[in-house]
Amino acid sequence: MVWNFDEAESRSLASRSPVVKKSIMEEAFEQEIERTVAALKAGKTILYPTDTIWGVGCDATNNKACLRVYAVKQRPLNKSLIILVDSVERLQDYVVNVPAIAYDLIKGAKSPLSIIYPESKNLAKAVSDDKSICIRVVDNDFCKEVIRRLGKPITSTSANLTGQPSSMIFSDICDEIKNKVDYVVQLYHDSFCKPKSSTIIKLNEDNTFEILRQ
Repeated sequence: MVWNFDEAESRSLASRSPVVKKSIMEEAFEQEIERTVAALKAGKTILYPTDTIWGVGCDATNNKACLRVYAVKQRPLNKSLIILVDSVERLQDYVVNVPAIAYDLIKGAKSPLSIIYPESKNLAKAVSDDKSICIRVVDNDFCKEVIRRLGKPITSTSANLTGQPSSMIFSDICDEIKNKVDYVVQLYHDSFCKPKSSTIIKLNEDNTFEILRQ
């Protein structure tokens, strides 16, 4: 886990005991949770780390905020947004008739998995241009806690302008995106792991499925 401290903070932290270091990191994590949730509750857009790549998001039940996400990315309104939930139990709140196969696929997934369900409910109209919805049960401590405290799902779309390559790490994200969102999460900016986009599976109404992206 890598934190985004400035140089002076890093030197100070390095000289402290492991217990103190952990306390400072936990405090920074908690502060970012609070700031992010406050921004989302206010209908703002955020730039944040996920269990895949950096994303642009908002409260997925706030239609005005969702439209703002499209504007930030210059994304056509007919390209639906993925939404993130913090647990499989939340699926039934936003999907009409969750099929049993969905739970099996999520349980057996070895990497982040986004599933397109035939019919959604309780979400902003702008999230999707039809009744279907793509949802991922996120596997990321930061995202899970933000969603839990918000009490609602959040949208997730890659942090790049439409038509440009996805940004794998924070330093790849263009200034236009950083300047257009309302809040940039101040964690993991120096992380150099090799993230990838999630696998996307589409569930059909006859209980069959197809892999759209792997």
